[in-house]
Amino acid sequence: MSSFTQIPLCRKVTQTLIVACKEDTQKLETALEREALKSEVLRQVHQPQYQTYSRSYLCLLNHCEAWKRASQVQGLTLVLEADFVPVKNMGMLPLPMNPDQADVGIAWLYTCAPQLYSVSAEGHAQGFSTSMVAYLLTPAGAIALLEMANHIHQSPGPCVYTSWDSEICDFLRKRQLKTFIPLRNYGEHGGRPNPEHQQHGLSVEHRADVLFGPLAFTPQYAQPNSASVADSPRSWLLTLGSQWRFLRTRLKARVKGLGRLLLGKFLRLKVARGSSVPTWLLWFAIRRQLSWRL
Repeated sequence: MSSFTQIPLCRKVTQTLIVACKEDTQKLETALEREALKSEVLRQVHQPQYQTYSRSYLCLLNHCEAWKRASQVQGLTLVLEADFVPVKNMGMLPLPMNPDQADVGIAWLYTCAPQLYSVSAEGHAQGFSTSMVAYLLTPAGAIALLEMANHIHQSPGPCVYTSWDSEICDFLRKRQLKTFIPLRNYGEHGGRPNPEHQQHGLSVEHRADVLFGPLAFTPQYAQPNSASVADSPRSWLLTLGSQWRFLRTRLKARVKGLGRLLLGKFLRLKVARGSSVPTWLLWFAIRRQLSWRL
């Protein structure tokens, strides 16, 4: 097995960028600093024309700022959305790909609806994912994604909802850039449900199906709505409710992940049959879910 599999993530990341709007990113910044990943927050500045833009396009614009930065540096750029919650010791986790390969485009650290395409001799998995909560991007990948963003700006345009994140894998692979998925997720999507997703027939929420370890802090979806929990005479009840929401959400995500494995959605039968090493793919898919951690 290649030594690249054992290289800690923090030693290969050139810059860490957090894309945000008005979210509080202090907990995330602190957690990243503990992982030797000094971060910079890119906050979207509202413009008058944004009032007519779809939320999905505004999100794309936010990521475009990170892609511009990524295209201008040598090495890997770690891009995180403001509601990402990393696992503890994320910086010491192994890279999900070989960073010295010239044809690397993107490596997701958090996956949504992932699919496995192939596994290299080094143990790195190529595949599909949607959602841009956390990912590693190469300069070549960033340049290609900026091209994709320009296409979307031209058609269908800024005012139309698009699931642009689900197009990234196909767009990069058509340009001979590889897309990688991790063995397990490097963190959780901590945000609350997005109503725009439901309006367009998508899942209201998405969570990590399986994590590499315990989370660095409590996700937003599990936190009480009250801002004065500590002063409340029922603070213990609010805390209990928070723990219950976390456990319920994580259990649901784990069950969904196992279901996708058993139903052949993570590793599709057509892909396995077309592979020269189908048992290798099957073992990766099964090993991914061999964890007692919620």
